[in-house]
Amino acid sequence: MSVLVAGTTALDSIKTPYRENPRLLGGSASHAAVAASLFARVRLVGIVGDDFPARYLSLYRRHGIDLAGLQLARGKTFHWSGEYEVNMNHRRTLRTELGVLEGFTPELPPSYRRTPFVLLANNAPALQLQVLEQVRRPRFVLADTMDLWLNTALKELLVLLRRVDALVLNDSEARQLAREDNVIAAAKKLHRLGPRFIIIKKGEHGALLSYPGRLFLAPAFPLSTVVDPTGAGDSFAGGLIGYLASQTGSIVRHLGRAMIYGSVVASFCCEGLGLSRTTKVTRADVERRVRQLDELTRW
Repeated sequence: MSVLVAGTTALDSIKTPYRENPRLLGGSASHAAVAASLFARVRLVGIVGDDFPARYLSLYRRHGIDLAGLQLARGKTFHWSGEYEVNMNHRRTLRTELGVLEGFTPELPPSYRRTPFVLLANNAPALQLQVLEQVRRPRFVLADTMDLWLNTALKELLVLLRRVDALVLNDSEARQLAREDNVIAAAKKLHRLGPRFIIIKKGEHGALLSYPGRLFLAPAFPLSTVVDPTGAGDSFAGGLIGYLASQTGSIVRHLGRAMIYGSVVASFCCEGLGLSRTTKVTRADVERRVRQLDELTRW
């Protein structure tokens, strides 16, 4: 089945203690769409400016990503610049330039409106709602968010959460949104906001899935070297929903396994700057690493 991925399509300038590269392909939708394309057909919703390199459009197409929902506008593409410390759990934003993203109104082509699996990748909740309004009877909707929207657009986010099947966010965001210090207790409270499934990312420590009556822990794939964690969470969400779209039967039956696949795809993302590693990964690479992770969690 197909996956609709809506979010930001950006140019990222990334600096780490070891290397630096300006204006790489980035954005939540880019990372998620490439990850999902390892498993399913992907339809991309976003906007780029006339400075967006043609080679990146070609890269999308090489991954079989449908670009009918990608708007090309006059102006500058959304640009984010950030710098990581030696401990890559810590980063700071140096510059954010919205460009054509400011004033963007997502418009879904008719062919997109009955896509069964929908990923509302990290973006302003108002834009996520606009996308959701145009989709007809999706089978599964997963929304991602971040602390910025908890601080600046909480009202819109709460409206959105009443309409999605699953929410993915990191542990500090879960605590903030639930007003609860304990992550397990926070997950239980977040269900009351609407989502049946709550997925809490814990970085190198994996992710927690909560749904009524059950918890599941998905480990992260251990890496000896992390080059750049930018987009790892988006890759996790994209890999997860892409895997779900490739399966038959109930969502609950496959969701835990989908988190394992999402975790593995995210590990590849961390091994290169931007999308440089993820775009070279094959499904066989993913399956090989999934088997390795299975062995690592079996005594």
